[in-house]
Amino acid sequence: MFIRIYEYAHKRHSDEQAAPLKLVLATRNRKKLEEIQRMLALPDGHVLSLDDFAGCPEVIEDGATFLENAEKKARSVARYTGLPALADDSGLVVDGLNGAPGVYSARYAGEQASDAQNVTKLLTELAARPHAARTARFVCVLSLAQPNGHSHHFTGTVEGRIAEQPQGYNGFGYDPVFIPNGHEISFAVMEPAAKDAMSHRGAALAALAKEIKEIFALKN
Repeated sequence: MFIRIYEYAHKRHSDEQAAPLKLVLATRNRKKLEEIQRMLALPDGHVLSLDDFAGCPEVIEDGATFLENAEKKARSVARYTGLPALADDSGLVVDGLNGAPGVYSARYAGEQASDAQNVTKLLTELAARPHAARTARFVCVLSLAQPNGHSHHFTGTVEGRIAEQPQGYNGFGYDPVFIPNGHEISFAVMEPAAKDAMSHRGAALAALAKEIKEIFALKN
């Protein structure tokens, strides 16, 4: 999935003889950055990350919902950088674990846990509940904040189930154990383009793309 939001912003800014649009992705996760940049399809140099702003303070994700965390990150980064900032909070919601890991997905096995450690804990928890439902969904909430305080939110989900064992080496996070509905292989086995076409982040970015013209018509 390639979502081209550049053409409108470039025309608007070139008409004003202003600098081309730059968008800050509020993440230092290189794999997440690559995935979002691939799907936005903005030209090189137009997508920045927190690594481009060494002094940007870390945002504590202490919200009770994906939306609270995404909005907090986007607003904070937009204020610091003076540029539009796109943040996401996403995670895995497993029915048989009462919605866990949810907003704790990235730190399910501890604050410094690796993806592999989080996956291991997930599978261990499910193994301890042999009759628990393995149905699950990935949820992504995007928040796009501008320095003037305006913010917009977009949500995407993808339904599936948790595999018995990890499969594949692509992707990141819980991709090796998430099998989307209608498929027999995990996200980590799929080619990136196939995953993008159905992923929760792809769905949220598609919703963003539908409204991008109106969003950037708001003056900073």
